[in-house]
Amino acid sequence: MAVYTPLTKQDIESFLAQYDVGALVDFKGIAEGVSNTNYLITVTPSNDGDRTPQQVRGDKFILTLFEKRFKIEELPYFVSLMEWWAARGISCPKPIHMRDGRTLSALKERPALMTSFLDGAGVEPRKITPEHLLQLGTLVGKMHVAGAEFPHNRANGLSLPAWEHIIDEIAPRADEIKPGLKSLISEEYNYLSEHWPQDLPSGPIHADLFPDNVFFDRNRKLTGIIDFYFACHDFWAYDLAICVNAWCFDERHRFVSDRVQALMQGYNDVRPISSEEEAMFPLLLRGASLRFLLTRSQDFLNPSHSAEVTTKDPLEYVAKLEFFQNHKL
Repeated sequence: MAVYTPLTKQDIESFLAQYDVGALVDFKGIAEGVSNTNYLITVTPSNDGDRTPQQVRGDKFILTLFEKRFKIEELPYFVSLMEWWAARGISCPKPIHMRDGRTLSALKERPALMTSFLDGAGVEPRKITPEHLLQLGTLVGKMHVAGAEFPHNRANGLSLPAWEHIIDEIAPRADEIKPGLKSLISEEYNYLSEHWPQDLPSGPIHADLFPDNVFFDRNRKLTGIIDFYFACHDFWAYDLAICVNAWCFDERHRFVSDRVQALMQGYNDVRPISSEEEAMFPLLLRGASLRFLLTRSQDFLNPSHSAEVTTKDPLEYVAKLEFFQNHKL
C-alpha cells in the first residue's frame, strides 16, 4: 500500500456519496507498499448521523486507487477472487458494493475500489516465529484448495516475460545499486528461463504474501490477509516460494530453517505438495528472489518523489538470491 494520489476531504465525501455506508469521519493515507494509493476511511453509520465524530467509533474501510502495473480490464478478477475466497472461509477484505451494485468506480481519473477493513496488524520481521509460519502455511493451503475451482484466469504479469522487460529497462543502471548487479541479474535470468517448469499444479495464488499483508491479533492468531492486487493464476508452489523469501530470513537476511519447516508443515497438513513440486522448489525459490529483486530495483531507480511511499531495499533480495543459489533446503 502507498499514497501516490493525494485526496481531499471533499474528494472522499463525493466518492462516498455512491455508497450506503454513512458520513465521513476521518481519513488517513497508508504509506506502506509500493503499487497503489490507499486510504483508511472511517465513516459514521447512518443511524448515528446526529452524533458528533468524537461520540462515534465509526466503521472502517480501505479505499484503493490503482496506479500502475495494472490493466483496467484485469481489476474485476481481483474483486471476484476476493469474493470467492471470502465466501469459502478465507478471511480477507470484502469489496463494498455501491448503490447501483457495482464494486469498481473511479476517483481522480483512476480506478477505485473500497473494501471492508480487516482487524489485526502485520507482524514485524524481527518478531516472526515458527508459530506465525505454521498458521500462514495452513492458510495458504486452504486458499489454494478453495481456489481450485475459481472460474476466472489472470496470467502472472510479473513472471518470466515481464522480468525480461524489466531487465532491459534497469540493466544500464543496475550497477548503481550494487557493482556487479547487472551481471548477477542477467546470468540468473538466463538460467531460470532455461529451466523454469512448465507443468506444475496451479490455480489462483496471492503472489504477494509479505508480513505486512498477513494480519495477526495480539495473541499471535492469524486474522486474515490483505492486498490481492498481484493475485494471478500460477504454480501453487511458487506462492510458497514467495512466502519463504518473505518470511524465512531474519532482519539481517540470515536464513531461518525453523520457519520453513513450520510453513511447510502447515501447508502439507492441508494440501500435501507433490514430488514434482518438491523437485522444482529450489528453482522456484530463486525465481521468487529474482522477481522481487527486479521490481524493487526498478522502483529504487525510478522513485516517485511526489508520493508518500515506503521504498523497499533491493539489496535484501540480492542476499536471498545468492543464498538460494548456493544452498538447498
